[in-house]
Amino acid sequence: MKEIFNPNLYHGKHKSKNFFEGWYYKIVDKKNNYKLAIIPGISYGNSHDEHHSFIQIFNGKDIKFDYLSYDVEDFKYNNNKFRICINSNIFSLENINISINNKYININGNMIFKNIVKWPDSIINPGSMGFYNYLRFMECYSQVCVMNGSIVGELNINGINVDFTGGKVYIEKNWGSSFPKSWIWIQSNFFKNRKASVTCSVATIPFPIRDFTGFLIGVTLENQFYSFTTINHSKINISSLGDDVILTATKKNLKLTLRTYSNPEYFLTLKAPNNGSMTASVKETINGKVYMLLEDTSLNKVIFEDTGFSAGIEYGGDFEKFFN
Repeated sequence: MKEIFNPNLYHGKHKSKNFFEGWYYKIVDKKNNYKLAIIPGISYGNSHDEHHSFIQIFNGKDIKFDYLSYDVEDFKYNNNKFRICINSNIFSLENINISINNKYININGNMIFKNIVKWPDSIINPGSMGFYNYLRFMECYSQVCVMNGSIVGELNINGINVDFTGGKVYIEKNWGSSFPKSWIWIQSNFFKNRKASVTCSVATIPFPIRDFTGFLIGVTLENQFYSFTTINHSKINISSLGDDVILTATKKNLKLTLRTYSNPEYFLTLKAPNNGSMTASVKETINGKVYMLLEDTSLNKVIFEDTGFSAGIEYGGDFEKFFN
């Protein structure tokens, strides 16, 4: 029950096959120049030969991807308070300490995360997935660990010292057996208003009776939090705009519009789980932009309007099925 009430924690201590778990850290420097997605995790496939821990690194400045594989024994965790280690690399919600040195990539340094903003939850609805965390048959679970936060520290990236102090951090995670059959993900916390952020996930959810489209959308503005989710009976509509999408979500008097802007050349193919093995793929960029408009339709009032940079945009599976 500890892991249900605190979805940030590691869920695989009793798993030995067909299971994956990964934490997604996206960091952007103050000048919106350097951006990295660092994804530590563990994979238990069908056979012992497929078992391993890993760190995926998406370098958004150089448009480069590296997949670093480690032994299962190199993965350590602490579930009294979330903390995982892979080899000599340490990850928590408060900091990360990176020491990666091989012929493909060198990253070293420490970063501390401050002013952390989390997705509000409760015992009835723990984490961003809410009561779905109580269901034990889900194919894939997700958790927004940190909606927004600031960084203190620097990294040496392939011989270049990069100061991330004053930059932004976002953290989420997934665990289960496989990624959904289809999904769309949009995220940014790099707006002119430094306290604004948005995260949006839409996916096909397998269920005993029939599959359904589930979604989680969270917006923070200063000290305000707005959510549009399947659980709170919000409605969504998604249309394609070339390689981009426009999404509208409504809940009572609130209307949210998200419109992505991306360059196909900036998308890379990352690894994704299939029955625990990292044999599937996902198309992603962290160099996108997302226009966000939040309105109160009863007052004909604009609550927020701005464009977020260093946006994460991800498409997987038959995502075209979500359009209209």
